Amino acid sequence: MEEILPSFYRIEVPLPGSPLRATNCYAIKGTERSLIIDTGWNREDCLAALVSGLDECGIDPGQADFFITHMHADHSGLVSILARDGARIYFGQADAEIIRSSTPEHWEKMIDFAGKCGFPREELERAVGSHPGRRYSPDNSLNFCISEDGDTIDIGEYLFECVETPGHTPGHICLYEPGKKTFICGDHILNDITPNITLSFEDRNPLKEYLVSLDKVYDLDVELVLPGHRRIFRNQKERIRELKRHHQARLTEVISILDKGKQNAFQVASQMTWDIGYKSWGLFPPAQKLFAFGEALAHLKYLEEEGEVGWGMEKQGIMFFVTQTKKEAHKWETPTQS
Repeated sequence: MEEILPSFYRIEVPLPGSPLRATNCYAIKGTERSLIIDTGWNREDCLAALVSGLDECGIDPGQADFFITHMHADHSGLVSILARDGARIYFGQADAEIIRSSTPEHWEKMIDFAGKCGFPREELERAVGSHPGRRYSPDNSLNFCISEDGDTIDIGEYLFECVETPGHTPGHICLYEPGKKTFICGDHILNDITPNITLSFEDRNPLKEYLVSLDKVYDLDVELVLPGHRRIFRNQKERIRELKRHHQARLTEVISILDKGKQNAFQVASQMTWDIGYKSWGLFPPAQKLFAFGEALAHLKYLEEEGEVGWGMEKQGIMFFVTQTKKEAHKWETPTQS
């Protein structure tokens, strides 16, 4: 636990076995009620770490409201354990709807889409079975207080503005405190690692959403950036420029892979460069393969909507991608929506 501003604390909640290492939970002590921002996974060791940190801060979770930047279990998991009757749980609309629909049918729909895009079924079932979003998520019957762009949250000496930043998830929301020039950004901007921009269903273009959201916050007057993982930092504009260059390089890499010929998304992902401690794609844990696969799909979707990549269906019902220069070399079937 560390006090980063008066009555404003950061608590690291460990994520055992995850490359992310820990989630940054932020807690602000108010006169009557406090505010807890993000929580960590819904598991006992995460709960013990967070409760211990809150105790150090002198914050009673039973007298607190909660702001969840986005739906992922490493940020939302413990809110259903900690929130008491009458607590406000601030949440973005789109992510709240996904949490509420997190049923076996939801996961089956995701499995079907991933399978259609080339992820081998046996590996896919292992990946979903070990997925932290399925194992450590909050109760999906929570009563959320929906937050929108421009809403304000007044706590202690801080007045936060809600800033919708879809991309990492459809309903991702950040908090901006203009008086303190402080930006709580969840997984929208990370300093030591790049946020995972992933496509799980075909009705979104998450990379386009993300790049638009980066531009949206670029001109905010920010001196202190409080991310959802790793180090606090100050150079927000520079980091945004770096993230945009990173995704441009990713798009170029995907095009170079497809220049070899038609491939499905799983094949593309297996050839991309990943900053993870395994020597080959075959050694990736199934859940990490799924995250990488989703990111490859997000970049393919962006390129397809920009007219640089086309797609079609193999006879086996597997979607493949090609660059537009190679499109005419293939016999295209009519795309079908699942």
